[in-house]
Amino acid sequence: MPIRITMKKGVLLVLFVLLAVSCQKNFTADEYSKLNGYWEIEKVVMPNGDEKGYSVNATIDFFEVKDTVGFRKKVMPQLDGTYRVNDLSENFSIQNKDGKTYISYTTDFAKWDEDLVALTDTELVLKNQHDIEYHYKKPQPFSVK
Repeated sequence: MPIRITMKKGVLLVLFVLLAVSCQKNFTADEYSKLNGYWEIEKVVMPNGDEKGYSVNATIDFFEVKDTVGFRKKVMPQLDGTYRVNDLSENFSIQNKDGKTYISYTTDFAKWDEDLVALTDTELVLKNQHDIEYHYKKPQPFSVK
């Protein structure tokens, strides 16, 4: 039995596909520089919509990118406003594929990709292969001096 699609359903289907494709964003090389600096996790959104907020973070991510390559490092904020660092980092490259922008990480132990969902001066959203979204914000400096 042939599948019959009415004109109304066909138009709605086309509009839905266009909307889904237009929501994806290919970031440009000029925008990658917004990734540079310190980013603090604000919340995690699970695929089912559940959210977990983070009000205090023991570590903060530091990104440094030039053109399409860079590294990510975990740093620990100190009470005097400085950061304690170690020698561990994750090298990455940024690439656009299939209408999305991916950050591809490489370490001695693993390789993985994260979808770059949002990137502004104050917001960073990354989505991993399990559709878990990590929402970051710029950390507020503090000191107890």
